[in-house]
Amino acid sequence: MNTTHPGRRGFLLSLGALACQPLAAVANTALPSDSLYQLPASLTDQEGRTFELASLRGTPLLVSMFYTSCEMVCPMIFETIQYTVKALAPAEQKALRVLMVSFDPTRDTVPVLKQAARAHGCDERWTLARCDDTTVRKIAAALGFQYRRLASGEFNHSTLIELLDVDGRVVAKSGKLGKEDATLVRATRQALSGHV
Repeated sequence: MNTTHPGRRGFLLSLGALACQPLAAVANTALPSDSLYQLPASLTDQEGRTFELASLRGTPLLVSMFYTSCEMVCPMIFETIQYTVKALAPAEQKALRVLMVSFDPTRDTVPVLKQAARAHGCDERWTLARCDDTTVRKIAAALGFQYRRLASGEFNHSTLIELLDVDGRVVAKSGKLGKEDATLVRATRQALSGHV
């Protein structure tokens, strides 16, 4: 009799484990339909590391797009994000991440991105990334970011800074440059509230 109970118990436990396994898998992989992380996108950062866009899931993220040879607007985007980060408490600053995606992958090679990161005072919280033209267009479309190459090789482009929540949904955006946007700072604090 003792030999049958452990077997039955083990069988029931294994059924319970099987029943719970798909739920755990869904909890780990299911994304909201409006998540940027639904987009299959492979990028390369300023250190030459390749990563999937969805790997950024789990922490609030400020995201924008740029190109390194821009001499006016793009430096202001970097500066504005720096102001936004500095407006946060130290623990909030530590928890926040920043993603800057280049829409000029031909010129913005890994060494160029690394140089740009140094020039703009970007620390370990910042990821400057490049990807192929098709992926750039998909990311830009998902973010509502517009850009157009001019005959000169320069670009006309949006100046959006967007805040993604932990699941990659846009929860705030700003087009203000030159100083922090108080509304974006408040939204960032709110998004970080469970992470500090």
